[in-house]
Amino acid sequence: MKTLSKIYNVLIFILLYAPMVVMLIFSFNSSDSLGTMQGFSFQWYGKLFSDSGTKEAFKNTAILAVLSSLIATVFGTIAAVGIDKYRKGWFRSAVISVTNIPMMNPEIVTGVSMMLLFVFGATLLGNQNDVLGFPTLLIAHVTFNLPYVILSVLPKLRQIDPHLQEAAEDLGCTPFRAFFHAVLPTIFPGIMTGMLMAFTMSLDDFVISYFTAGPKFNTLPIYIYSMTKKRVRPDMYALSTIIFAVILLLLLAVNLVQMRDDKKKAKNK
Repeated sequence: MKTLSKIYNVLIFILLYAPMVVMLIFSFNSSDSLGTMQGFSFQWYGKLFSDSGTKEAFKNTAILAVLSSLIATVFGTIAAVGIDKYRKGWFRSAVISVTNIPMMNPEIVTGVSMMLLFVFGATLLGNQNDVLGFPTLLIAHVTFNLPYVILSVLPKLRQIDPHLQEAAEDLGCTPFRAFFHAVLPTIFPGIMTGMLMAFTMSLDDFVISYFTAGPKFNTLPIYIYSMTKKRVRPDMYALSTIIFAVILLLLLAVNLVQMRDDKKKAKNK
């Protein structure tokens, strides 16, 4: 059984990472062939940084991902702290169930419903032109990022002593200062995990962005999708490789920091 389990795990990892390895290899292909490696070259990385359309789409995507993840992290952390105050009862269960809806709901349903909401709201305000754009896209991304932050912070809040903030207040801290000096450092790993999850989800999203972006604002997934009607250029392999490497380095950095903190806590015990 152990051998079968190991073989199963290896097959899963191959299925998950083989496409990324192929993409990485072909990003250094000297030709634009999709099936033959004809030599090693950095030409597609050079073309990537010289293409204005790609740079504009990447800039829009990066700004959107950073802003939406930061806003979702702030509001998600506040929401998680509020939910944690209700240790038991129907209200806590109801709020958590509602929080999970954006995660469980199909993206096509979320995208269409948010588009209709924005158009309906603009109609009520008397504005029917250029409704969709960066503001609507930012609201949509913050909305579907919030559950990931909340569900990352809540477990950390459950792990800490429920009387930690009260103890800090008894020692002379104001409630605001007690939270920032006693509670926040303890739940910080969960906050960082939620923020990285929100950043990754925002960077990756296509369906919701497609319905809420409008014609004038282009994100990278929408830009790449527009190429599929003809052919995806090899410089997109280079761009995807760079994004994959950056996300991988960020995750490694967060994990290393968390491991270091765990070792410090173990030594203090």
